[in-house]
Amino acid sequence: MLTILIGLAAIAAAVWAIVQSVIPGEKGAASAVIAQAAAPDFEGVTAEGRQVRLSDYRGQMVLINFWASWCKACVTEMPLIQDVSRARSEEMTALMVNVGDSKGTISEYMKSQNFSFPVIIDVTGRVSGLYGISGLPTTYIIDKAGTIRKAVMGEIADQEQLNIWLDAAAKAPEIPM
Repeated sequence: MLTILIGLAAIAAAVWAIVQSVIPGEKGAASAVIAQAAAPDFEGVTAEGRQVRLSDYRGQMVLINFWASWCKACVTEMPLIQDVSRARSEEMTALMVNVGDSKGTISEYMKSQNFSFPVIIDVTGRVSGLYGISGLPTTYIIDKAGTIRKAVMGEIADQEQLNIWLDAAAKAPEIPM
């Protein structure tokens, strides 16, 4: 049991080091999926048990945020993302992808913080693998056509900047794929 705990602590320390090495709010080189590419489609199950596919949201902007409850930067940026998501609910959806927490931990955390956005459970790492996630938080802004317009590795701390990125994605011309 001690070996498992030491292993988990080492993994957590490695993820923390990656997150701390990236300038907050800027696109990080560690992200494998790049802006201007088609967003990889995925299917997942939310903490409420609902099936979700990214392609279900075609025709509206989507903000995908990869997070975990133990990630301080992740939980710090969530209220900002919720505020922007509520203010722009007519034109965008925020999909939160939890990396590694149990369904119970996710549900408990979301309820305690009064967050309302859907959380996709990615305990196996399948969705985060599609997006090449190597640090948390990582956020992608996807336009109405399904093209990634912005990739942000690290905490989003500025609501105005997030709105600028969303405005740019809303106005972006369609890229032929």
